[in-house]
Amino acid sequence: MTAVLSFCAICLLLLAGKALRSAVPVLQRLYLPASVIGGFIGLIVITTLGPYLSPDWFAAFGKLPGFLINIVFAGLFLGEATTPLKKIWRLTAPQFCFGQIVAWGQYVVGLGLVLFFLAPFFSVPDIFGNLIEIGFEGGHGTVGGLAGTFHELGWPEGPDLGYTVATTGMVFGIIIGMIMINLAVRRGYVKDVRTFDDQDKLERLGVYRPDAQPEAGRQTVYSDSIDSLALHIALIGIAVLIGFGIKELLVLGETVAPVSVRNLKIMQSLPLFPLCMIGGLLLQFFLRRTRLDFLANHGQMQRITGASLDFLVVAAVASIRLEFVTAYWLPLSILMLGGIIWNIFTVIYIGPRIFDEAWFERAIAEFGQSMGVTATGLMLLRTVDPEKKTVAAEAFGYKQLLHEPVMGGGIWTSLAVPLVMYGKGMMVWFISLAALVIALFCWLRFFLTRKNTAP
Repeated sequence: MTAVLSFCAICLLLLAGKALRSAVPVLQRLYLPASVIGGFIGLIVITTLGPYLSPDWFAAFGKLPGFLINIVFAGLFLGEATTPLKKIWRLTAPQFCFGQIVAWGQYVVGLGLVLFFLAPFFSVPDIFGNLIEIGFEGGHGTVGGLAGTFHELGWPEGPDLGYTVATTGMVFGIIIGMIMINLAVRRGYVKDVRTFDDQDKLERLGVYRPDAQPEAGRQTVYSDSIDSLALHIALIGIAVLIGFGIKELLVLGETVAPVSVRNLKIMQSLPLFPLCMIGGLLLQFFLRRTRLDFLANHGQMQRITGASLDFLVVAAVASIRLEFVTAYWLPLSILMLGGIIWNIFTVIYIGPRIFDEAWFERAIAEFGQSMGVTATGLMLLRTVDPEKKTVAAEAFGYKQLLHEPVMGGGIWTSLAVPLVMYGKGMMVWFISLAALVIALFCWLRFFLTRKNTAP
């Protein structure tokens, strides 16, 4: 009954968020997702009325994000069409380099602020510095996936602070992104912009016209054998199982490692979700090799992972414990301000100097992703390039194939957490600094454009 009530509560909050967004024009102009609005409604209800409501309604909220993120990452690349590597690299190389600069810079800024300022003056733990990349670049899903690691390693405040950073990043990513888009229009960097005033009433409400509703994905099997949606969910489950098997092998391998490495228990602390992404990639490779890849449709996979992410965000935002946030409000604000300044700097200074075509469109997409989730980047990109006349959308999409396995919830994001929490914060900072220097060198050596397009 507890699980049923929690599921019903999330459904109510999602619909309430959608209804409130449709009724309040300001929320439409801010492009806030219904999941975030519904999460805030849940946070208010739990904070104010929680003592008077049955705990069964919200019992699963804190555990749900950690489960759903496995589904999101497992289905990330399942059903993707085969694309020649040469084409991917040609479009993606500068985009990947830019994304790496942004992500590694978030570690350098975050850990640097903590190690050299926030820890001495506010007594925050070193892991505090990871929150920028986890919350901004990774988002709610990454925080949810790392929640178990935070608890296991003795930092119960971690998930709540991470969700706060992720929520702040998503909201300010949209607001600041739209401000930069308006400035770009005034300066002539982009011209084919679809503003809020250009949208019809239904578009502002976030509803498709009945005659313009897109397909949610193709059915790949006859329903009298197995429902197509059930098949796709089963494939995601297999990808999660492969990821679980990989983790078990890593934990087993750690038992035969040297004592100094074994005592760190890094593999045991490694979250499952990035390994689920590897599981999805391996499963997709198997389907291609056996010529069964036609059974997996990426459109259906996107619907499954998109729905999981919406439910995840509602549960994550609603379950934030404000007592942790208020206890760290000042150092947390300074940390987030540092991350926001870094992200804006990369768009304004590096963006026009790394992309020789559609520099603003490509940079603003990265800004959206680096402040929240990929969907935020796509929303900002759709605003400046509504008809996909530039290469920005294609380059941004291909770049995820190389970027996601490493950062924003990838292997390094997950590995850096136990390393820092085991007292290796300075080492992680130096590794991040070295990676940032390498990424900057690649930019200056291979991708620095000579065009006079810089602001």
